[in-house]
Order: sequence, then structure tokens, then C-alpha cells
Amino acid sequence: MRSLIIFVVLGAVSLLLPNSDAATYEVGDSTGWIRPSTSSFYSTWASDKTFAIGDNLTFTFTTGEHDVATVSKSDYDNCNVASQNNVLTSGPATITLNTAGDYYFLCTIAGHCSAGQKLAISIAAGSTPSPPGTSPETPSSSPPPPPPPPPPPSAASSLVATFALMFMSIAISFMYFF
Repeated sequence: MRSLIIFVVLGAVSLLLPNSDAATYEVGDSTGWIRPSTSSFYSTWASDKTFAIGDNLTFTFTTGEHDVATVSKSDYDNCNVASQNNVLTSGPATITLNTAGDYYFLCTIAGHCSAGQKLAISIAAGSTPSPPGTSPETPSSSPPPPPPPPPPPSAASSLVATFALMFMSIAISFMYFF
């Protein structure tokens, strides 16, 4: 009976442990990264979100119809799509936010930026640091190289840890009785 109580308590504690994994945001949610019907679509989308260092932005688009470039504030403000050297052309594209500061993204396809297919976000200096092994980006100056693959989903990691803890508890219970 005592081992059953330990098993239940350990399982409950593992579910309550805080998860520090980065968040992944689907830019535009179910709409994705498209030429929007209103020029304020992406600024409205971002307005209720708090981005942190280590978070991932996934731009879901059809390859060949859209792309995403990390640009300077000036290029963002003026929809300067010429001479961009950090353009991700295969959808979906994921960008990891590695440093605090302002980030600017736009689609370089003719007319898309001016129609509102652009996104500006800010990350506060006090946000959680990025995971080890990632290279910092410089959001307001030169564009960063393509990002590394995103980390595994946090829900799956928690589930695996919970099951591992449960199986260990069961094994310890059997060792105790036998």
C-alpha cells in the first residue's frame, strides 16, 4: 500500500513540475503566412502575445508562393524586398528568437509586404535565455543564418518523463514486495 501511495505522489508531482521549454508560435495561427486581407492582420495577431528568448516562430506557407526574410527596421518600414540575403523560401520555415530586441520579417514576393505580409515583434531584455548551443541573432542589423531545427515539443517531453517516472515507481514497488 505504501508503494502505491509513493507511486501516485511521484506521478502527481511530475505533472506539476514547471516546463521551461520554449514556446512555438504559428505565425497567423490557422491562417498561416499569407498575403492578408487587411494590412494590420499580423500586427493584430502579435499584439496579445509575449515572446521570449528561445521561442520559435513558424511561418507556414506554400513554397514558391511566399517566403520569409528577416530584415532591418528600415527595410520593414519601407517594404524593401530588394537585396535581401536571409530569405527562407521553403515552407514551413521556423525561426528561433535568440536575443532580446526587435525582430522584423516580411515576404519578398512583389506586393505582398505592402499588402501587410510583414511582422514586427519585440523581446524584452529580461526574458528567459535561449537554450545552450544556439547562436545569437542580431535582429535589427544583419539577418541571421537559417535557424537550427526546433526542440522537441514540450508536451511530449513531459509525457515521456511522467511515464518513465511511473514505470520506475512500479519497478521499485515490485522490488519491495519480491
